[in-house]
Amino acid sequence: MNINANARNVLINADGIIERAYLLESNTMQLSADVYKNWVFTEQGLPNDLIKRGVAVEDPASPHGIRLLIEDYPYASDGLEIWAAIKSWVEEYVIFYYKSDADIVQDSELQAFWKELVEVGHGDLKNAT
Repeated sequence: MNINANARNVLINADGIIERAYLLESNTMQLSADVYKNWVFTEQGLPNDLIKRGVAVEDPASPHGIRLLIEDYPYASDGLEIWAAIKSWVEEYVIFYYKSDADIVQDSELQAFWKELVEVGHGDLKNAT
């Protein structure tokens, strides 16, 4: 979490390195915030991204739950293999460390991370449920 705080303080704060590096200068943060309002986390995963871009359709019978509409599309086919490997690893990791939802709620470090993410990193959603 310290790395996140440092990044906010040095890189992405108002008048920080990122803002000063672009021609829009003081408007960069506002532009970024405006664009980010339309950003949906769940759409960023590869399967959903491929569907959103129109190169795949949902197909529960397919190995990754989607069927590619382009046969020779290495980015998608290779990417889905990597996606599946990461998904499997994350699921196994979470199941190993968290036996129930209560375990997640009781994990003070995870709860602190979430609190910082919402209240500091995305203060505009502080009161959202």
